[in-house]
Amino acid sequence: MRRNDPTVDMTGRSGSGSEPTAPPASPAQNTAREPGRLAAVQQELLAVALRSDYQGYSKHDALNAPWLEALAGDSKWLRLAITQAVMRSPLHVRPLLGIRMARNAKGISLFARALLARYRLYHDESIAQQARRLLAWLANPPDSGFTWPAWGYPYPWQDVGFFAPRDFPNRVVTSFVVQALLDGYETLGDAQFLDAASQMVAFLLQAPRTLYEDDRHRCVSYVPSDTVDWIVLDVPALAGAATARLAAIRRDSALMREAGRLVRYVASKQTDYGAWYYTEPPSASHITHDNYHTGFILDAILEFGRSAQSDEFKDAYRRGLRFYQERLFESDGAPRFMHDRKYPLDIHGAAQGIITFARAQQAVGEGCDISRRVLSWALEHMYDPRTGWFYYQKRRFLRTRVRILRWCQAWMAWAIGCHIECCGELP
Repeated sequence: MRRNDPTVDMTGRSGSGSEPTAPPASPAQNTAREPGRLAAVQQELLAVALRSDYQGYSKHDALNAPWLEALAGDSKWLRLAITQAVMRSPLHVRPLLGIRMARNAKGISLFARALLARYRLYHDESIAQQARRLLAWLANPPDSGFTWPAWGYPYPWQDVGFFAPRDFPNRVVTSFVVQALLDGYETLGDAQFLDAASQMVAFLLQAPRTLYEDDRHRCVSYVPSDTVDWIVLDVPALAGAATARLAAIRRDSALMREAGRLVRYVASKQTDYGAWYYTEPPSASHITHDNYHTGFILDAILEFGRSAQSDEFKDAYRRGLRFYQERLFESDGAPRFMHDRKYPLDIHGAAQGIITFARAQQAVGEGCDISRRVLSWALEHMYDPRTGWFYYQKRRFLRTRVRILRWCQAWMAWAIGCHIECCGELP
């Protein structure tokens, strides 16, 4: 979604030269929209987050309980078992287990983007100030021990392919932070956010490890470690999209070429029926074609096309979007967990669908109808207006009422902002 231009398509921005462009004119110069029902829901989501100073629980944060971290020790399998047990519990056990709440940089990025979208829509300076505070926090990550600033998760995280200590940086979180900082630069015109984003893109490109490389393709690792050889396909896509956007702002053709190599690698792994596996090779993970990672890749391809003014991946985008719509969503808008597995219906899948389909409207001329359908489903089946919270998951026979700030609230706050900007309020 290109800020301040509701009609731009996949080739809507230039990418050559070396000097940064001037930030766009302040949205306050445009006519503000009137807040409606969706905006009221978004406001409540943001208020819930603000009341806790944007601190909350995260999906994989079990080891943020000191006693569970000590119990797991250095055992990969104990860390995995504890993390999975807490993550899969239908009950809100985190407070009982002593798991500590924290600010999650990816969640803060989503909240910041939601606030910036709200500011562009309604021109309330108090909203801009809230966004500035979050962006200033994102611009100053903890010391990672690397040459470049970068973000990780505020808890120890054991995944199948690697272990990341608390705050150890990774490319996924850092890519989300870069996108929020660039939103801040383009919306608010503050060069400190552009400078911070530029340093973090250097981390995306230069930190270890390159997992595959030739003249036209490149794949980078999830975490910056020479011991990691696990290829997760959304990682180079997200890094490439963030790099391309910075390259377009700075008119840096060399940077754009690097972005193209990353996205081209991911595009080359698309199946003949338009899908992407979670990992390469596919056998490296039990996850096959899942909902929100597919959305990440589609949004990244779209971002690259707009930034580079390129139609190179237009066919891949259209085929992927068709697969996404037909195989990862039910006819009523419910988000399937994977292409061959309906449950659990996850709020992150709904939020990602709203974002991806709303952005598709500007790229291919259709998508808002599907975005509205997914949004209506989420409001009907996953939202509790008494508390202002979206539920985490809907399983076959029950709804999981676990309150995960980043996974539930942050994603839906940003999704609603995207939808209103691209498609307007619900009728």
